[in-house]
Amino acid sequence: MSTGNITIGLAQIPVSKGAIEENLATHVAYIERAAQLGADLVVFPELSLTGYELELLEALALSKTSEVFDSLAKTAARHAIVIIAGCPLINEEGKPSIGAVICFPDGRREFYNKQYLHEGEDVYCSAGNQHCLFSVNNTRIALAVCADFANPAHIEAAVAQQAQVYIASALISETGYEADTKLLASMAKRHHLPVLLSNHISTTGGWLTCGNSGGWNREGELTVAANGTEPDLALCHIHQGQLYSGQENHVSSLH
Repeated sequence: MSTGNITIGLAQIPVSKGAIEENLATHVAYIERAAQLGADLVVFPELSLTGYELELLEALALSKTSEVFDSLAKTAARHAIVIIAGCPLINEEGKPSIGAVICFPDGRREFYNKQYLHEGEDVYCSAGNQHCLFSVNNTRIALAVCADFANPAHIEAAVAQQAQVYIASALISETGYEADTKLLASMAKRHHLPVLLSNHISTTGGWLTCGNSGGWNREGELTVAANGTEPDLALCHIHQGQLYSGQENHVSSLH
């Protein structure tokens, strides 16, 4: 399968507990900056619109017709960019899900529900059962939310569906970072495709997160890295399936 050129922005942003409107405004600022820098897609961490607040998940869960998604969709259209934002989603059949919304410039919206839950998450939420793959600039992209990537079946299914880039929207703590990033690097090398991570920098849900969002190339090498635990927008340039570090690959002036 032929692969086009794509630039993906990894947004690691400050997030306020349960403050959807405030967090939405932060998202819009980063989306606008990503578009100015030529990004085709910008991705935010797990539950980026609310923070990782499991006890508030039911109260904060959004319907697919939420005005929050209307605002993101308008921003995607205005700046001709695809947006992936983390959010709790209402589930008519039970507990809400840890989800993500994907907004396209043409007005389309897709939703993804995290399939593999961490221990204890099932108390507050339900798991999804559908994969999320979509194309941007003739590049086939698969989305994972945090614990999804820890289950080999997730990326194997994505590769079987011809994924060419694998993106993890996650919450990774300081204590888990080394093991998780070794896993992400090995996945990139084993499946011979770029693997990208958008991680939190805020303390959220009691977790001390560590930022360091980044991208591993097809050889499993860390090629793009965000600015530690600072607010940042790391740019990943992918050409014909390979991830490159551009001359200016991150912008750490956004606060």
